[in-house]
Amino acid sequence: MWSSILSRTLAPVKMADMVQPDPNSLQMPGWPCPFSVVVAIDFGTTSSGYAFSFTQDSEAIHMMKRWEGGDPGVANQKSPTCLLLTPDLRFHSFGFAARDFYHDLDPEEARHWLYFDKFKMKIHSTSDLTMETELEAVNGRRVRAIEVFAHALRFFREHALKEVKDQSSSVLEGEEIRWVITVPAVWRQPAKQFMREAAYLAGLVSSDCPEQLLIALEPEAASIYCRKLRLHQVLDLSLQPITNGLDLDGPRSFDSSFRQAREQLRRSRHSRTFLVESGTGELWSELQTGDKYIVADCGGGTVDLTVHQIEQPQGTLKELYKASGGPYGAVGVDLAFEAMLCQIFGEDFIQSFKAKRPAAWVDLTIAFEARKRTAAPGRANALNISLPFSFIDYYKRHRGQSVEAALRKSSMNIVKWSSQGMLRLTQEAMNELFQPTIFNIVKHIEALMAKPEVGGVRFLFLVGGFAESPMLQKAVQKALGRMCRIIIPHDVGLTILKGAVLFGLDPTVVRVRRCPLTYGVGVLNRFIEGRHPRGKLLIKDGREWCTDILDRFVSVDQSVALGEVVRRSYTPARLGQRKIIINIYCSATDDVTYISDPGVRKCGTIILELPEPLSLPGAVGGAGGGVPERREIRATMQFGDTEIKVTAVDVMSNRTVRASIDFLSN
Repeated sequence: MWSSILSRTLAPVKMADMVQPDPNSLQMPGWPCPFSVVVAIDFGTTSSGYAFSFTQDSEAIHMMKRWEGGDPGVANQKSPTCLLLTPDLRFHSFGFAARDFYHDLDPEEARHWLYFDKFKMKIHSTSDLTMETELEAVNGRRVRAIEVFAHALRFFREHALKEVKDQSSSVLEGEEIRWVITVPAVWRQPAKQFMREAAYLAGLVSSDCPEQLLIALEPEAASIYCRKLRLHQVLDLSLQPITNGLDLDGPRSFDSSFRQAREQLRRSRHSRTFLVESGTGELWSELQTGDKYIVADCGGGTVDLTVHQIEQPQGTLKELYKASGGPYGAVGVDLAFEAMLCQIFGEDFIQSFKAKRPAAWVDLTIAFEARKRTAAPGRANALNISLPFSFIDYYKRHRGQSVEAALRKSSMNIVKWSSQGMLRLTQEAMNELFQPTIFNIVKHIEALMAKPEVGGVRFLFLVGGFAESPMLQKAVQKALGRMCRIIIPHDVGLTILKGAVLFGLDPTVVRVRRCPLTYGVGVLNRFIEGRHPRGKLLIKDGREWCTDILDRFVSVDQSVALGEVVRRSYTPARLGQRKIIINIYCSATDDVTYISDPGVRKCGTIILELPEPLSLPGAVGGAGGGVPERREIRATMQFGDTEIKVTAVDVMSNRTVRASIDFLSN
């Protein structure tokens, strides 16, 4: 129906002819931000939080208040990413409150409540994400994912607004707030659009004011924050001596510096306001224009790698290689623990226990999480994990034998049983649980450092919650410590959150990004005998055309500057047409010619909603009463931002055309 729309009215714009950014159209560093306050939400796989800053006092970042509940010894400036809905699907609670309430429910009653945990992973792992994609609660009931995310974002909106109002002397209107939501850099466009749609549904901003919401890329946010670091705010692993993979002074020197960092964070916790450097921190003053560094964001769900180069002394940043990473977060260790339990007690039993005793299963995962955080290399004594009484009781009734007997019969001799009702995981068992995930992370960083564009990296910043793990730190130090300096900020779990606030204050700080994919549309070009396959010949109005040619907008790993745009013009097939729909195609490689080539897939649509054509003097239909014979709609696409954006104009009348890109309706 729309094929004729795509016959082009202008010669194709070559990549070299991309329109360069107009410096006046960008908000330059140091220019006032048009909002009074920036609120950033770090929506993590395992934990989430928010922070904010008033634009008049942008060096003070206010952290979210400490949450009710929480676990002893664990920093609770972030809250677990878990959500509880009532049996009739209404919002009940989020975070520690959701977890604790669910834990206290009677087992029979708990089966009717909907508890969601680590649900962000689903958005990354779903290849055909849409507004109808569903999430499964612990009890097996399913709910639309967009509603679950909207509930969580609405919770943060209400919390943050209350905190902002408490700290503000003036009355704030909704449009004075800029919201920032963080997502992994490896997320594709549909997942980013999904978060934006969830924010609209949650009432953070209106879809009529999309510029009020920014999507920040997690490792990019961390990179922006790392520029502010002082030397006393980091742990430099390069200063930790190693021989044969062990510290010269034994494991204690490594642990003590990490404990020192924790102690400093603990002492700073009485204050919820964090002051950042006005210029750049001491660490940054060691870097010069052209220096390269990697940020490895090791989160709960994903590991996300970004390579930046400093463009000028004041530190605007240029991305050197497209974001890479994968599902190698701390959740991998949890899944390995679950697989270990399945091996000992049988997969059918574990699945049955999760379905029949969902709250007790959550208790067991919490117990493991607490012990996981204390796992360290070279630890001599075993880690004890309490098994809930209902697990021991249910196993006996289900299998007719004790948990202890199951352990004796299993081939898992690295897991013991303690008479206090605990599983004892030896150091060997913990290594086995951590090893696959850590191996994937190290392998990924090594592969990135081997790329020619990335050679000569001076620093590797380890950030994200999993970067707190001494197991991961030691492995990275051993594998990469001789290639570059490895730096870990003390408040490693809050690095992204603080960086997201700084990004909201100045979104132009990352000047150049790399395209993760090749994007384009299918067009008709004049058929050339010998060059084009006969199967793609289309004869229209006596002319020979070649169909399905990919008109490339941008190529994979191409550098695109902020504000740089691609322009294309389209002609409606009929004069009175009110809507143009153009399919967008993408590919992970650049050597594609046709939209039917292997690896090319339809990934979205550009939608142009046309106003009524204006009557023009002398046009078809007589003086003063007709419409132009040919109408040109000029679309402008921007690829240098964290999201792909489109605007359009009706050339003849110079009227704006309502334009949008949809990546969620495939």
